[in-house]
Amino acid sequence: MIPIARPDLGPEELEAVTEVLGSGMLAQGRKVAELEERWAEYIGVRHAIATANGTLALMSIFSGIGLEPGDEVITVAHTFAATANAILYTGATPVFIDIEPDTYLIDAKKIEAAITPRTRAICPVHLFGLVADMDMIRAIADRHGLIVVEDACQAHGATFRGRKAGSFGHGAFSLYATKNMTTAEGGFVTTNDDRLADWLRLYRNQGMRARYQFEILGFNFRLTDLAAAIGLAQFAKLPRNIARRQAIAATYDEAFADLPVRLPVTPDGRHHVFHQYTVDVGEARDAILAELREGGVGADIYYPIPVHRQEYIMERGLHADLPVTDAAAARTLALPMFPGITDDEQRQVIEALRTSVLRHADNAGKDATAGTASEAGVAAR
Repeated sequence: MIPIARPDLGPEELEAVTEVLGSGMLAQGRKVAELEERWAEYIGVRHAIATANGTLALMSIFSGIGLEPGDEVITVAHTFAATANAILYTGATPVFIDIEPDTYLIDAKKIEAAITPRTRAICPVHLFGLVADMDMIRAIADRHGLIVVEDACQAHGATFRGRKAGSFGHGAFSLYATKNMTTAEGGFVTTNDDRLADWLRLYRNQGMRARYQFEILGFNFRLTDLAAAIGLAQFAKLPRNIARRQAIAATYDEAFADLPVRLPVTPDGRHHVFHQYTVDVGEARDAILAELREGGVGADIYYPIPVHRQEYIMERGLHADLPVTDAAAARTLALPMFPGITDDEQRQVIEALRTSVLRHADNAGKDATAGTASEAGVAAR
């Protein structure tokens, strides 16, 4: 089975971990500080604060900006549940709006209609490796005095008009095993807010600045030096792996250009890093997915049940009418996308998708022809 993702791990990571094990300094230490410094410089912000995972990065931001019950955050339901969960963690309420049909990102034109006196923040999700329309989102946020929290958990190195994801507001990144860059588990907060950065460093470290002196209520959200060592090795590979992902996507684009499917788009001024390669294959999606898997292609769905359709969200009365989101959940699938995919493996993926899509398109055409003939027969009688 060709997997949907495979981490790019090799001797560099092994050597880095071995060095840390030999040093005896396993918890948050020099490697974490080095990784934070490099990531802040890469994103173009003053601060990067490492956390134990990406969900904690989001939770920490929402706590740090002072969200509380009664506050609202405008976001999307076409995302991993952690986006909404991090908002709910503070007692605040996620307000879901629909996505664009071609990028699958937050439809910025719908944001202002969702703003109320309780709105505190906008949380765009840079899904699949593509940055949302940050010009429009920043303009709306500035006009209404709102905070921007970027869920950049899938957008390592992605840019909008030359600026990297995570630099337009307070950014959250995931370093989970299948992300474009990994520490096995881990995350970052990126920010230019000195006060928030200082608070976050306390918050993730049990509220301590000095040993056993607790300044605030905090928790253990720290990243280990073992994880940071992996992250430093991964960071060195990131430019190469972004280029590889883009080449894989270009090959897919060319191979599927003649199919009756909707391929990923990259609007002008944006740099797509292809955490996922997502295709709208139409109403036969579930059958096509089953055939791909039967053929040894580990395709998957991101995400089959949108957040606003999850039971625990609906029980909270957080209803939303999101037809584009629902359509994306019903019609799209993601193909294997990772730097180590071989040419032979990609050819197998391409052949499997082409065969399945064309079969279902042919069957749909026959069904339509049969229906027309049947209707004509009824009319003749």
